[in-house]
Amino acid sequence: MRKSLLLVAVLGTFAAPAAVLAADAAAEEATSPHTFSYNIGLYSQYIFRGLTQTGREPALQGGVDYSHSSGFYLGSWGSNVSWVKDGGYKQDSSLEVDVYGGYKNTIGDTGITYDIGALQYLYPGSKESGLGAAGLTDPNTTEIYGALGWNWITVKNSYVVSKGAFGVEDGRGSNYVEANVLYPFADTGYSLIAHVGYQYFDGTSTAGATRLDNDKVYTYTDWKLGAVKTWANGVNVGGYYTGTDAGDDGWKNAGTNNRNLGRDAFTFFVQKTF
Repeated sequence: MRKSLLLVAVLGTFAAPAAVLAADAAAEEATSPHTFSYNIGLYSQYIFRGLTQTGREPALQGGVDYSHSSGFYLGSWGSNVSWVKDGGYKQDSSLEVDVYGGYKNTIGDTGITYDIGALQYLYPGSKESGLGAAGLTDPNTTEIYGALGWNWITVKNSYVVSKGAFGVEDGRGSNYVEANVLYPFADTGYSLIAHVGYQYFDGTSTAGATRLDNDKVYTYTDWKLGAVKTWANGVNVGGYYTGTDAGDDGWKNAGTNNRNLGRDAFTFFVQKTF
């Protein structure tokens, strides 16, 4: 019995520091200022600012985000696309990669959040020969943005600082203003999705042999209305209806059988965040 008690005491001497170290490690992990999150989703199509990016075909999307407790964040996101190749901008280009970073925080005790940052849209692939001669420019685009949010409403402005804007030549100064709503229905897990945006293209572009200064051909308004169901395990399932007033002169594309990229459409999706 005495030997047993002695053995328990010796084991306890070693076990106690181990337990303390494990508790300290767990506490350190729980209070870490660094957070990583991931997402992957399957969509019936990829809609960006009211325009289909995949010619009405499905899209596989995913991303990774890093955030610091100070408010700084970095991230990258990707999706398959078809408009870059269909529009004659690049050869065999079927991917969009976004890289972004910024800072977000809350204004005192007001509950109003702000978010400022920069985003680079990249479309890998070789340029089509004679790209400039055809009046087209590289679709890679750089934007800076600022947003304000309160409760379930967010307003945001994105401003192009690169020379071109999604293939529109001399598009620096173009901007996209939007308002977004994600309204939760109590504790049901369901939320309303609503959005309206205005895409303005500054600068010049070429359509055939006609030079269009301060071009309004590509400027349009878009909107979205839908719903999403969210579960505690990070699974989200939803859908939305989108539409625009984008004109045929600027937004018809061979990849959609010469149909307008901004025509009304339903989109459904399933997504997992973790």
